[in-house]
Amino acid sequence: MDMDGLRARLEGGADEYIKVGVVDMDGIVRGKYMSGSKFLSALEGGFAFCDVVLGWDSNDKLYDNVSYTGWHTGYPDAAVRVIEESGRLLPFENDQPFFLCEFTGAAEALCPRGVLRRVLADAASLGYSVKAGIEYEFFVFEETPESAREKGFRNLKHLAPGTFGYSVLRSSEHAPFYQAILDACTGLDIPLEGLHEETGPGVLEAAIAVDDCLAAADKAALFRTFTKVVARQHGKMATFMAKCTQEWPGQSGHMHLSLWKDGASAFYDEKGEHRMSEEMRYFLGGQQALMPEVLAMISPTINSFTRLIPGAWAPTAATWGVENRTCALRVIPGSSKSQRIEYRISAADANPYLALAAAIASGLWGIRNKIEPGTEIRGNAYDVQMPDSYSLPTTLWDAAQRLRASTAAREAFGDAFVEHFAATREWEEREFRKHVTDWELKRYFEII
Repeated sequence: MDMDGLRARLEGGADEYIKVGVVDMDGIVRGKYMSGSKFLSALEGGFAFCDVVLGWDSNDKLYDNVSYTGWHTGYPDAAVRVIEESGRLLPFENDQPFFLCEFTGAAEALCPRGVLRRVLADAASLGYSVKAGIEYEFFVFEETPESAREKGFRNLKHLAPGTFGYSVLRSSEHAPFYQAILDACTGLDIPLEGLHEETGPGVLEAAIAVDDCLAAADKAALFRTFTKVVARQHGKMATFMAKCTQEWPGQSGHMHLSLWKDGASAFYDEKGEHRMSEEMRYFLGGQQALMPEVLAMISPTINSFTRLIPGAWAPTAATWGVENRTCALRVIPGSSKSQRIEYRISAADANPYLALAAAIASGLWGIRNKIEPGTEIRGNAYDVQMPDSYSLPTTLWDAAQRLRASTAAREAFGDAFVEHFAATREWEEREFRKHVTDWELKRYFEII
C-alpha cells in the first residue's frame, strides 16, 4: 500500500472510501466502509467499533455468560487502531483500499490479534523472532448460499466428483477457478507456495508462504475470507469447516513454525539428533505438554472434534515424530533455513491468531522450563497407547475447562482472555446441546 499516496489523495478531498476490518473470537473478519476523512482521523487517533463483535458468536447470537460486554454494559464502542502495515488493495473491488485493525484499551486483552502480538513480544524478550506458514484445506461446492440452505446443507454438489489427490487433470479442468485464487492472492499480498487438489471431491489445499508470524496470521485470516469471495464470484461456495461430511477426512490448518535468533535458526543444530537444537527440543516438549491445556484455542468449535478421530489424518493425542504425519507434532529436519515443527492438530476452522498464539506460547513455556519431549513415535501413532498426561480433551466443553484451569495459559494470555474465551467455548457447547441432530432422529425416533 502506498500510504503517502493514499494520504495525499484523501487530504486533497478525494471522494474515496476505505474498507476496514477487525477479527472476532472465531476468526471472522468483521468490517465496514469508512469515508476518507474518517479514515484520516482514524490513522491519527483510532476510531470506535461496537464491542458486540467480541460479545457474540459466529451467528451473531449474543453470549449470556461473559463479563466484558453484554446487555449489562449496553454494548458500548471499543477503541480500535488501524494497522497501517496491513494495507492492501482488493483486486475484485476495483483496488478498494483495505486495512486490518485491532482493538486497544480494555478490549485489547481479548483481541485475538492482540493476544498473538503479546506472545510474540514475549518471544522477543527471550531474543527470538518467529516465522510461520499455514496450509489450508477447504471444500468447494457448486452451490450458492441460497441453494445450500434450500438443501439443508445436505447432498451438496461438489466442485468435482471422486478422489483426485494432486490431480493435474482436475486442476487443469478447473484452471479458471484455480487461477482466480492465485491471482487474488497475488493481488492481496498473500503469496502461495502451492495450490493443488486434495484427496476428496472438490477439496483444495493452499500453502501460504512463510512470513514473520504476525504477518502470516494476517494473511491466513484474509485468505479464508477472500477465498470465499472468489468462490462466490465464480458461482461456488468454499467452506473451512473442520469436517463437513463424515464420508471424507477433515480439513486441516497445519502450522509450520520456527524460531530465529540474530538472523539464524534457533531450531537448527547440525550435530543434534534430527538436527534439532536444544531450544527446538524444549520448544517441542512444551508444545506436547501443554497441548491438552490449550486445545480449545486450536480446536474451537463443536465440529473441530469430529475430525480428531483415528485414521482421519488428524492426531488423537499429543504425539510427536520425525516426518510422521500420524503425529500431532511433526519434526521436519532440514537445512538451517527450513528446520521446523509442523503443528498438525490444528484444523481449518481455528482462528489463526489464537492457534498460533497457543502453539508458540506453549513452546516458549517449554524453553523456559526446559521441558523434554516424550518418546518419539515411529510408525502409526494411532496404535500407540500414550500416557494420560498426553491425552487430549474429547469435547469442546472439556477443552474449555482445561484452558480455564491452565496456569500456563493464564500466564501467557492473561486472565481476562482465558476467562472470556473459555466462556465463549462453553456457550458454543450449550448452543449445540439445544439441537436435535439428524443422527439422533435416525437412531432413536422409531426404535426407542
